[in-house]
Amino acid sequence: MLQEINDENFEKLVINESDKPVLVDFWAPWCAPCRSLSVLLENIFSEYRNKAFIFKLNVDNNPKSSSKYGIRSIPTMIFFKNGEKKNIHVGISSEKEIKKELDSLIKE
Repeated sequence: MLQEINDENFEKLVINESDKPVLVDFWAPWCAPCRSLSVLLENIFSEYRNKAFIFKLNVDNNPKSSSKYGIRSIPTMIFFKNGEKKNIHVGISSEKEIKKELDSLIKE
């Protein structure tokens, strides 16, 4: 199951302590496309659990992180490597696209 993060632990888990690529899914429970993406990310998580971190951040409950990263539309996925924002995907992406992005960060 994907770990839910929040404004309080975002910096620690995503920026400061990650030695693997990180995907953060900015979402909200009322967002239908977000729920569809969650199912896809759960499948990817089971395959990538030893190679990358995948976290979810509820934008309604965490305005600080959402604002800091300019989230204006959900779902939005931000990919990080070594604490640095590398890429952003807004909307639904395919499993193939997400895996390709994670694989490129793993090889970096």
